[in-house]
Amino acid sequence: MALAKKGSRLITVDGATYRWRLRGRPTYAQGLVHSPLAYAVERANDPGTTLVVTTDRPHPSNWFGTPSAPVLPSQVADTIRTALIEGWTPESPGSPFHPDRSDLGAAATE
Repeated sequence: MALAKKGSRLITVDGATYRWRLRGRPTYAQGLVHSPLAYAVERANDPGTTLVVTTDRPHPSNWFGTPSAPVLPSQVADTIRTALIEGWTPESPGSPFHPDRSDLGAAATE
């Protein structure tokens, strides 16, 4: 399933263009700060397997006003490179690839 173009951003990593997107509204668990923010990435021109990344921070629109750092394009690029090394094949169809980055601690938010 392709990501919606509305609300997504393009990023070029090592010559390939990807589209990435955060969910605009938090899920119920994200709103209660029970689960962290996640975002999705796919190839822009020829989407195949989607990369779904779980972060270590709350959704910025959580209902308790818990502070959250933004997801930076440089962090998305680093995650794409790491996922490619770990076996993500964005050009092939298949189930979403789920690397969990929630255990990275404060280093990922800086």
